[in-house]
Amino acid sequence: MNVNPPNSLLPVPSGSFVVPDVTTVLATTKEGPLQFSLIIPTYKEAKNIPQIVEQLSRLLDSQLAGDYELIVVDDNSPDETWKVAMELTADYPQLQVMRRIEERGLSTAVIRGWQVARGEVLGVIDADLQHPPELLLQLWSEIQRGADLAVASRHVEGGGVSDWSIIRRFLSRGAQTIGLILLPGVIGRVSDPMSGYFMVRRQCLVGRPLSPLGYKILIEVLGRGKVPWIGEVGYVFQERQAGESKVTWKQYVEYLQHLLRLRLSLGPIGRFIRFGVVGFSGVFVDMGIFYLLREQAGLGLTRSAILSAEVAILNNFLWNDLWTFGDISRHQRGWRQRLERFLKFNLVCLAGLILNVLLVNLLFNVFGINEYISKLIAIAAVTVWNFWINLKLSWRVTDVRR
Repeated sequence: MNVNPPNSLLPVPSGSFVVPDVTTVLATTKEGPLQFSLIIPTYKEAKNIPQIVEQLSRLLDSQLAGDYELIVVDDNSPDETWKVAMELTADYPQLQVMRRIEERGLSTAVIRGWQVARGEVLGVIDADLQHPPELLLQLWSEIQRGADLAVASRHVEGGGVSDWSIIRRFLSRGAQTIGLILLPGVIGRVSDPMSGYFMVRRQCLVGRPLSPLGYKILIEVLGRGKVPWIGEVGYVFQERQAGESKVTWKQYVEYLQHLLRLRLSLGPIGRFIRFGVVGFSGVFVDMGIFYLLREQAGLGLTRSAILSAEVAILNNFLWNDLWTFGDISRHQRGWRQRLERFLKFNLVCLAGLILNVLLVNLLFNVFGINEYISKLIAIAAVTVWNFWINLKLSWRVTDVRR
């Protein structure tokens, strides 16, 4: 990143969505560190941007004069919000502007802003004045008290949603309930996980790969960040005064996709779910090959079970290496390393394969259970074995060596 001359647009970071430590940011600029950086993501907010910049600057000057920055990140608005914001920089030297042309989306805009920010505390607020600017100082007080994350909440004392319709209230609460079912350990940490108005200490996010989707950036922070202490401040969500609402069904769909993405990626449970999905695909491979060998090729039961299971093992390895354990395996991309992982995976699964064959023969020959039902029971019996041993041995070894 190059040093920016006065009144110039900030460069747009590229690559992964990882928040760097402040020393990395400062190495690219002649400016010093700041206490606070507030990101204002925008799209078609030209009518609102002068007012919110004025209000935020006046409030923050009373507490953090000369020790904060405002960063407008605009997604190339057709009303030239970015240009209106640039015209304000002459009067507000703490204001900087980023214009994104290739990327879109509120969550990614916030993270791109954080990536160039110089503050030890990072924040976000909407530009449409539905988030009351005056609450900013209360959130800052929570940070000063020691909170790692300070969230503006509609669902604590002093909070509310003004003139929302019954349908919108139902959808909001319904979305939160779904989140609690899918991600109780994440969504349940705050009363308003769908809030887009908060502050977080940079150290909670540094070096942690983020994978944002849609508008709900707080869920990403809670799910992937390291946030020990959370403070909440009640506020009443205001009706938009100018511009147009961007709430559509697409946001609700993206929210559900985001929840599922997090559920499939967090911790051993997330890995197990991915492992299970891959294993489910392996069932079709295994059963399909088993049918071809038994019915079309006329092979015996034991040989058919062995060969079909081995083809399924190959299928499962390729998908697990790419997806289930992809965050580990991508650090060793060579064919030799991949072959080593496959051999380990195969050896671990060998015990499961032996158990598989024994169970199929036992259930079919001794108990007289249908051969296909016997095969399904055997597959289910070795799934947990294969996951835990591979987690502790095959890909765990690779992770330690990188």
